Amino acid sequence: MQWGYAPFLYFVAVLGLEAAMQKECRIIEALQNKLTYRQRLQYMKHYFPINYTVNVQFEEVLKAANITRLRDQNVSELSLRYLWLSVNSQVLLKIWAVLLERHPSWEYTQDLCHLFEQLAEEYENYNQGNVDANVQGVVEQVLTGDAGSSQKAVPPKALLDNCVKVMWLLYSESCK
Repeated sequence: MQWGYAPFLYFVAVLGLEAAMQKECRIIEALQNKLTYRQRLQYMKHYFPINYTVNVQFEEVLKAANITRLRDQNVSELSLRYLWLSVNSQVLLKIWAVLLERHPSWEYTQDLCHLFEQLAEEYENYNQGNVDANVQGVVEQVLTGDAGSSQKAVPPKALLDNCVKVMWLLYSESCK
């Protein structure tokens, strides 16, 4: 009798995951629309002083090569997406923190932060216990602002360029 319910429960679970992925893909699409090259150039380069940089932790400079290296170490896609989300949320907060409310980039950065918050709400539904240990360590270090971590001065546009490249790498297959 119980075996008759197993396929039904599996089907419901798959539908639930599919619905969550569709919402996640809608948020990623909104981020892609907000992070176009033209907007990154305007809001993160032209509206900032020449050679302006933001101090971030070394781990907050997340590049596509980092993701490729972690994939080679068999880190799960969920863990990689969680890492990307956590790192870039903190980067955006650091960029936003240096802006005055009347700065032309303030509202743009606020909108990006809001989209990342929506995506974080989606990830709260996932079991964070499934995140790989080495990724969890990096995320904790970024979130706590570990003073022992080395700092790096990076232009805001370069940080968002890395964000877009990694986003494309992580979501291009699942969110077509």
